[in-house]
Amino acid sequence: MPTTRETILAALHVQLQPLAALVLRDEVLPERIPATGLIILRDGHPGEPEVTLSPLRYHYQHRAELEAVVQAGTGRASALDDLIASIGTALEADRTLGGLCDWIEPDAPASVDLPVEGAAALKAAVIAVVLHYTITGPLA
Repeated sequence: MPTTRETILAALHVQLQPLAALVLRDEVLPERIPATGLIILRDGHPGEPEVTLSPLRYHYQHRAELEAVVQAGTGRASALDDLIASIGTALEADRTLGGLCDWIEPDAPASVDLPVEGAAALKAAVIAVVLHYTITGPLA
């Protein structure tokens, strides 16, 4: 039986699947980027929880990351912006992932250019997604 943490991350991955871009989870950057773009969900780190004692509960603000990558010639900035906007729309569609977590909140994207030898650089952005959830134990 999967942990609550794994169930939430899997649900986030599923919520991003309807996007036009290819959505992967914890994969290496492939050699070829699809024309529609690529999103890689990184599991991130749950951080230190706040703990309540009666009843005992661990309240996490887990920071997962989404890497959004495009490789479109001259329209790279526009293509990346469209991909980021579609991620925002997908996340806003269900901020509790079907009731699995209390709230999901994306941070502003951090843009980067990834050089590629012999080709145009990839345009990318890293979006931290904070997953707020409560569990009964650190390994639950």
